[in-house]
Amino acid sequence: MNSEHFYKCLANETRLRCVMLLLARPQICVCDIADALKLSQPMISRHLAQLRTCNLLSDQRDGQWVYYRLHHELKAWQFNVLKATQAGVATEQPFAADLLRLAEIEQQKTGSDCC
Repeated sequence: MNSEHFYKCLANETRLRCVMLLLARPQICVCDIADALKLSQPMISRHLAQLRTCNLLSDQRDGQWVYYRLHHELKAWQFNVLKATQAGVATEQPFAADLLRLAEIEQQKTGSDCC
């Protein structure tokens, strides 16, 4: 993926918020991302599918759950840009609130199942 395509994939706030969450955790299921961002699961699924098409994310199905993670073939410069962005927005809204909600969601879980 060239740099123009990379930045176009991240040019939507919802997609950027999803990627910022996935930088903070090894993998997250769709419903937890939707809950953390306070958006509908169908909307989040569409954005995650776009990020997967851009080769920024990969997914893994486990029964009825779909987990997303950063794509293992991200180029070093792409990963560095994402990490720098994460550091830059860590205290900004809505990114900081997204991470807090994700932590609360994870604390409320009883077991390893999603949702």
